[in-house]
Amino acid sequence: MRIVANDRLIKRNRKNATRLFFFSLVVLIFGFFIANAPFFGVGEPEDMTTQLYLLGMPLILIIGFTSTMVSVRLTNLWIRQPRPEAAITEALKGAVNKNSALYHYLHLPARHVLISPQGVFVMVSRFQDGRVIVNGKKWRVIKGPIGALFTLFRLDGIGNPNTEAENSANYIRHIIQEYDDSIPVTPLIVFTDPRVKLTIEDPDVPVLHTDNKIKPNLRDYIKDLPELEQLKGKKLEDFIAEFESATTSD
Repeated sequence: MRIVANDRLIKRNRKNATRLFFFSLVVLIFGFFIANAPFFGVGEPEDMTTQLYLLGMPLILIIGFTSTMVSVRLTNLWIRQPRPEAAITEALKGAVNKNSALYHYLHLPARHVLISPQGVFVMVSRFQDGRVIVNGKKWRVIKGPIGALFTLFRLDGIGNPNTEAENSANYIRHIIQEYDDSIPVTPLIVFTDPRVKLTIEDPDVPVLHTDNKIKPNLRDYIKDLPELEQLKGKKLEDFIAEFESATTSD
């Protein structure tokens, strides 16, 4: 299996997440220092201008809060372990033949795309742990009050994986429809954290683990699918070449 990743994008976003974290930390520490300047012996309350408190402090808090939220979001997407590109790559070892191709972050909003004899698969990843219930299109994360509070601050709500997966698959369908619309594009939702406890009931989109020790998992799902006549042998190589040509023509 050939693996192609947008390493430049990954490195840039990881750096941005780290830089923004330290920027947020500096802003919040600065705001705390200014708000408590008399306590540190820097000045007395009467020395602090009204403008500083009425305009400066709220502005510092807004900047600090906003940068912190963005930093947390970027950290979840680009730094938090296990990394989805690594987990997906590891899961697919031995599931597809050597002529298959796996793309990471090259066809956004489709973050992970697999082209193999079994078809074209667009994978949406989730990093949540704990108990998650999916019934059709409905998702629920079971957490207590403290867990819900942590979810709020960590910005790790599960969102709507079905919509994200379908939109990503539709994007890839649009790319390939001009030269072969007979090949199915299947959206998948994969969970990268082995600690997650999934309860799956009639999902609209297949929901899988990347950990091959837990069922249902990505490797078994792909291996159990029959190969498509349109993607056997040389046809797979030709299709991948056409796909890459269509997505790198700019």
